Amino acid sequence: MPAFAANLTMNYPEFGFLDRFDAAARDGFKGVEFLFPYMCSKEDIGVRIATNDLRVALFNAPPGDWDGGERGLASLPGREDEFRRAIDTAMEYSAVLKNRLLHVMAGLRVPEITREKQMDIYLENIEYAAQQARTSGITIVLEAINTRDMPGYFLNYQEDSKKVCDLIGADNIKLQFDLYHAQIMQGDLSTRLNILFDSIAHIQAAGVPLRNEPDTGEVNFNYLFEQLDDLGYRGWVGCEYRPRASTSEELEWLAPWRGRTATGW
Repeated sequence: MPAFAANLTMNYPEFGFLDRFDAAARDGFKGVEFLFPYMCSKEDIGVRIATNDLRVALFNAPPGDWDGGERGLASLPGREDEFRRAIDTAMEYSAVLKNRLLHVMAGLRVPEITREKQMDIYLENIEYAAQQARTSGITIVLEAINTRDMPGYFLNYQEDSKKVCDLIGADNIKLQFDLYHAQIMQGDLSTRLNILFDSIAHIQAAGVPLRNEPDTGEVNFNYLFEQLDDLGYRGWVGCEYRPRASTSEELEWLAPWRGRTATGW
């Protein structure tokens, strides 16, 4: 059965970031993921990971000015030097935290240039990131994000992400398949998992439409989790959802899978 990683950006909001590692371990999680670790030192995070015997499933490269509305640098014109510095920083954190999957956010659509030109910038930057990551055994993952939660994001469909992987052709560029985003934009999740499975390195889940625990809403997640077993998925499923109340009190849905560890690729 799938192995689940607590998302420490969304889960356990009642705790400070570093204390969320302890909370996740108390609840039986063996893996964790998070958006951005850069507000804490990599050494302090490393202590929490080691103390709690956790594995880092994934985190994101620095996204630019997040508070100012930016959502990634990879497709933005004139930001190439900043993007490369961001990848350097992400590599430094990955080395200490033993992270092997790095999500590189594309950024928002830039209306002043054509989509084709912006795609050229994106491809060049993602290829650079993959080259830098290769020597450390890190895979770059690309995520399609829905237009409701993140209007204007450059990648919205799973096939868009797959096309980027194919155009670059590097074996360490894969998909981060978020079932919540995919359901909102496209649906037909089971078929897409089958078609795209060989290109998927990480999966995330949340109930649709409210982005709560994956035991409510319009998606039959138990069916999809069983499908992942049938397909031979060996990675993590990230719990990128907003808890209805206390994260710990709402984990009944996790009971069949609690305490599992992904075997990796």
